[in-house]
Amino acid sequence: MSEDFYDVLGVSPDASTEEIKQAYREKATEYHPDVSDDPDAEEKFKKIQKAKKVLTDEEKRQAYDQMGHDRYEQAEKHGFDASEGGAGGMGGDPFGGMGGGGMGGGGLGDIFEQVFGGGGGRGRRRPRKGRDLRTELEIDLEEAYEGAQKQFTVERPEECDTCDGAGHPPDADSRTCPECQGRGQVTQVQQTPLGRVQQTTTCPRCDGEGTLYSETCDDCHGEGYVRNEATLTIEVPAGIQDGQTLRMEREGAPSPEGGRRGDLLIDVTVREHEEFEREGDDLRYRLPISFPQATFGDTVEVPTLDGTVEFDVPKGTQSGETFRLEGKGMPRLRGRGHGDLFVKVQVVTPESLNDEQREALEAFAEAGGDEIEVNEGFFEKIKRAF
Repeated sequence: MSEDFYDVLGVSPDASTEEIKQAYREKATEYHPDVSDDPDAEEKFKKIQKAKKVLTDEEKRQAYDQMGHDRYEQAEKHGFDASEGGAGGMGGDPFGGMGGGGMGGGGLGDIFEQVFGGGGGRGRRRPRKGRDLRTELEIDLEEAYEGAQKQFTVERPEECDTCDGAGHPPDADSRTCPECQGRGQVTQVQQTPLGRVQQTTTCPRCDGEGTLYSETCDDCHGEGYVRNEATLTIEVPAGIQDGQTLRMEREGAPSPEGGRRGDLLIDVTVREHEEFEREGDDLRYRLPISFPQATFGDTVEVPTLDGTVEFDVPKGTQSGETFRLEGKGMPRLRGRGHGDLFVKVQVVTPESLNDEQREALEAFAEAGGDEIEVNEGFFEKIKRAF
């Protein structure tokens, strides 16, 4: 079993924290000393535990990836307690300042670069992921209800086609960088509190390539990348809410070090609807009914985002009363049913009456003991009552 923590757990350097935890559970079950027949089970189990401890902690994993396995282990042996975030008992942030320890400057990462030099100890240091990019997508409430396949465009960095990302024309003259003699790194010797040490860094003149070119690409100006428009398609899940973000993996900016591309984050906006108001997974709808319907009751049709349904208005319904239609709201994400539709009844007062309607309402008013002329004030009274 290799010493490398990623190999110990059997995961790639790009593995997520959850993948690392899952791999740990599987390996721990296999090599636990109480159940394993492997003669080296105890030693392997300890390595598995240590690998999990380092790789599931963001800061420890960052230090491990930055230094490599061998230099990370050496750091601990020399008093730089990388796994606990201290530096030989001196305190402070292992990746920032050393606090009051008197060593100043750059913390564990920088000091270890000075003591043991640069260059990466594992031989396969993880290249940095490209930048994540962000864009916006606007959809209708119906699309949020059904789910939708949406096509959109986004401007993002792409490898320059003219120079294939090299940053210079193919026929450009080249020469070895005189600063680093083609190694891509420069080494400086300096005196530190730990003694005379050397520091190896990326060559600033050739940016680590080891070669200088007589020309740069006219299209990308030597960057190796240009900004292009890309047309992409994404599946919008049913039930998505306004303000939620979708992620498209590896559709962001390319890595300058040849690592995996960044991700594309899509902020979703759901447009307001003319008829429905949304509250989480629930919908609200205003249902206009007439005075007779409110008085005597009726069966009416109510629109939903999945077609119309019949609804029984009870006798004596009051204006402003709200009824719940279970399961007629928005679908919940990941298929966990639907919210509800809340129907608020609004009794509509007629703006004009014919003679027959006027006589009927006058009779209604007199039967109730009201001596009132059927005019605008009368209708306002009915409206307030219901």
